Amino acid sequence: MKTQIPHRKSYVGLLTVALLAIGATAQSADRLALKEVYKNYFEVGVAINRSAATGTAGGANRNQEQVNSDVALVKEQFNHIVAENDMKWQLIHPREGADGYNFGPADAFVNFGLSNKMSIAGHTLVWHSQTPNWVFQGTNPPPATANAPAPTPATANEAGTNTPAGGRRGRGFGGGFTGLRASREELLQRMRDHIHTVVGRYMGKVKVWDVVNEAIADGGGTNILRSTLWSEIIGPDFIAKAFQYAHEADPNAILRYNDYGLENPAKIQKLITLIKSLQEQKVPVHAIGTQAHLNISTASFEQMDRSLTEIAKLGLPIHVTELDINSAQGGQRGTGADIAANAAATQGGLVSDADKRLADAYAGIFRAFMKHEKSLEFVTFWGANDAVSWRSQGRPLLFDGGNQPKPAFHAVITEAKKAAKAR
Repeated sequence: MKTQIPHRKSYVGLLTVALLAIGATAQSADRLALKEVYKNYFEVGVAINRSAATGTAGGANRNQEQVNSDVALVKEQFNHIVAENDMKWQLIHPREGADGYNFGPADAFVNFGLSNKMSIAGHTLVWHSQTPNWVFQGTNPPPATANAPAPTPATANEAGTNTPAGGRRGRGFGGGFTGLRASREELLQRMRDHIHTVVGRYMGKVKVWDVVNEAIADGGGTNILRSTLWSEIIGPDFIAKAFQYAHEADPNAILRYNDYGLENPAKIQKLITLIKSLQEQKVPVHAIGTQAHLNISTASFEQMDRSLTEIAKLGLPIHVTELDINSAQGGQRGTGADIAANAAATQGGLVSDADKRLADAYAGIFRAFMKHEKSLEFVTFWGANDAVSWRSQGRPLLFDGGNQPKPAFHAVITEAKKAAKAR
């Protein structure tokens, strides 16, 4: 009987699969995993995009082979995940009403975490950015103030965190909200419905939620909260209401407040004022998320040690939620999370001796993490490798675009080994 020879394309396909499998094995065979070396201290997490969650190349940045390598890296190195975009209001609830949800991408993300035995964070329920216009629309004109300048769209120059590299998604309220506004009651109802629906859908699956994101004002002024449509329409108690609704939807979920720039002493004091006020009101805030979008010229043990020492005074667990360190020449004085500003902040090439300086910076940061490990529950990187980072031009992560470890990775592993020996 003549043996049937498969078509040449079949051989090519089988060879490709085999090579990818060999590559994934080689990728994991010769190095330690972050999740293993830090397992006695805190979970090590990563933000993943839709391509990683679904295992399919969906954009221009990564082909299928690269996506497969990204997925292998995530599984190898991390035990906690957060969706980079797909749980933000603009993506998960783009249209008004109960039939306006798009759960497919978020479901895929959650299923990825569950199937790989990872804990899951939901990001984010209430935010001034990446929220669709319909949420704030109504029949009420904005309040008029005598001699006041024309109102600025709520997203102008505000922090709009972390669109994937390549800018596939815009930020804010679809380019700026204008027009008639919802009433306080309407907006509270929309907030409650959204939170109950989203948190309720993933009850028992999502371990921790960013309930309110980036509500604190920047700068050294007296205002604790930034001015957004949430605060203008509802009032400052929108934060307490959001936590109340999230706790109703899943009483067992860890609920955190998340913000950037908490390396700044003035902003930390505003954080402390806000959280203490919420604690006095018995609002169920269970943890503090500090994003830690850092810069290579300032990131250090001393900076992070000061920040964590102050935050720990609140008596709540600390979660490092969006860690990366910008190595580009631009943006070394910024601590914000603004997408538009970030495009300029990561231009101009890398700082001199970037690999060594990045390794030194990460070593100092993780040395501080180990000093405060009793307060820390999660340390999450905002992206698995430089190619998928929102700060890709700044080469801010531990792995390069080919998922190869950089000196910074080895520096972070070394800090864990030092801590283990010191015990």
